[in-house]
Amino acid sequence: MKTVYLFLATGFEEIEALTIVDMLRRAEIDITTVSISRNLQVEGAHGITVTADCTWVELSTEDADWLILPGGMPGTKHLGECKPLVSLLQRQAAANKNIAAICAAPSVLGQAGLLNGYKATCYPGFEQFLTGATVTGDNVTVDRNITTGKGPGAAISFATAIITQIAEEEKAREVTSGMLL
Repeated sequence: MKTVYLFLATGFEEIEALTIVDMLRRAEIDITTVSISRNLQVEGAHGITVTADCTWVELSTEDADWLILPGGMPGTKHLGECKPLVSLLQRQAAANKNIAAICAAPSVLGQAGLLNGYKATCYPGFEQFLTGATVTGDNVTVDRNITTGKGPGAAISFATAIITQIAEEEKAREVTSGMLL
């Protein structure tokens, strides 16, 4: 079973975070939501408060197979300012383990130097922060161990791409079929 963590910061994009969590859980993939603050309660960009499964201080990241960043503002800014998270992302990349980011959040990867030589996508206007990447403009871009998504409207496709990589195409089809997609 893969260990998947999705990180929440104040101002996260609710559609992106909750779609990913919902769909991965439908696929029976164990995903843990992690607040980067000391509070389990995290307020999204549109005033929806979510209770994370754990806080950063409770997290053991040694077994992480996937690290996922939802976008949203100022959530993305807070993710990028969280030095322990950026360090974790760098270790994950160095170990050639999977990272996924959607909307503005791929900018965190670019600014951390993780997109050099990769293809990536992001929310329009954040392309300049994808340092070293070839920007595709696609809704979802998968390049080796890094998956990026364009924005809220791509959340289902983004989550489907992650499910496909973790649990294969058949499981992704089962989940999307059950959702009437």
